[in-house]
Amino acid sequence: MFAFVPSPDRPVPDQWGERLPRSLGILSAIAVVIGSTIGSGIFRTPARIASLVPSPGLMLGVWVLGGTLALCGALAYAELAAMFPRSGGVFVYIREGFGRLPAFLFGWTELVVIRASALGAIATVFSEYLLRSLGYDPAVYAASVHYVAAGAIVVTAIANYVGVSWSALILNATTLAKYVALLLLVVLSFVAGGGDFGHFAQADGPVRPGLFGLSLISVLWAYDGWGDLSFVGGEVRDPERNLPRALILGTVGVIAIYLLANAAYLYLMPISAIRHSPLVAADAVEHILGRAGVGIVAVVVMISTFGTLAGSMLTGPRIFYAMADDGLFFRSIAAVHPRFKTPSRAIAMTATLAVIFVLIRQFEALADTFVLAIWPFYALAAATVLVLRRREPDRPRPVRTFGYPVTPLLFIASAIMILGNAAITSPRDPLIAFGVIVSGLPVYWLWKRRRAGADAPSQS
Repeated sequence: MFAFVPSPDRPVPDQWGERLPRSLGILSAIAVVIGSTIGSGIFRTPARIASLVPSPGLMLGVWVLGGTLALCGALAYAELAAMFPRSGGVFVYIREGFGRLPAFLFGWTELVVIRASALGAIATVFSEYLLRSLGYDPAVYAASVHYVAAGAIVVTAIANYVGVSWSALILNATTLAKYVALLLLVVLSFVAGGGDFGHFAQADGPVRPGLFGLSLISVLWAYDGWGDLSFVGGEVRDPERNLPRALILGTVGVIAIYLLANAAYLYLMPISAIRHSPLVAADAVEHILGRAGVGIVAVVVMISTFGTLAGSMLTGPRIFYAMADDGLFFRSIAAVHPRFKTPSRAIAMTATLAVIFVLIRQFEALADTFVLAIWPFYALAAATVLVLRRREPDRPRPVRTFGYPVTPLLFIASAIMILGNAAITSPRDPLIAFGVIVSGLPVYWLWKRRRAGADAPSQS
């Protein structure tokens, strides 16, 4: 047995066992939720939803249902976040409820597929819109797209490396800008858009149940990010109060602006036009401001995606930091920078993987695969609420899940239905996601053997 010896890169843990300083307030925590969630999805996803669900009422219903499911998850996570305000969030919840193997598989899936791919995808969209805003055609300057995207990843990584306050400043500013921009889009649409409420009653074909379920996966990709605050739970001040509040308020704020934006799109254009409009926000603003509106939307999307990139770079490395701190990854990744007090090596590793990803491959829309790979773990984390209520009923709970047990059960059931629907309608994506998860099993066993071999001499 070894006693804990503080060092510059392993400072003394706080009362919850966290070694990183708690410097994020309630507003920054809310900004993490909103900023990590609202990226390019609300500007592009509505066209895909309208093509799958060509009925205005049902199209809005998909967004309501997706938001409700996200809120159910946020309510469940509120209890866990107050109990375990640690870096790593979902990783910690799964470990506490189901053990180290499922927690490792979550971290493994984030490491090999989700985080680097998501960062690369977000950075690519930012790069395309930045070039478009400067008057360059991304299709013509395809090579430049990759280099600009890699540069954006490096910039956000540096901001996170030198301190949470810098990344929080970027995230707060970009979150405020894109939320206000979406609100202005909604207000201008209904005040000066010259639309027609009759569009809400004009369907463009029948709706197949299987495609409704498939559209829900795309909506959940647009909502993905509501749980990212949990990853930086170890750096939020007064976490027993601020983490639950930020999770719920941030998720409600995202749901509200998504529904308002989609209502504005439907007011300006019939659903038959939306389904053929991959850049629906640009077309909506063009209805109001003419061609100048297209350039404005390009700038807004550029700011929005940069903010999401900053949020993802803030939250993602904390997963790998938590894995390493728990002995499930290289211990060096759990180092805390002696000056900046950040998980510097975890940030550098995450950024390196993302840059490699964005430089060696073309950007493809793998959103459905990402969602399918992460949702089993989201559901498992929510199930921890049920497990711990039964296993440790007397454990102090600063916050209790509203609507328990219906809320977490609904969230878990929805995850099962989403995965089942995807297996029926698009079996390739679930197979890819399942394959990535299962590939972590031999890695975990090899890692355990390596750790056992390394620890054996010290136990003799």
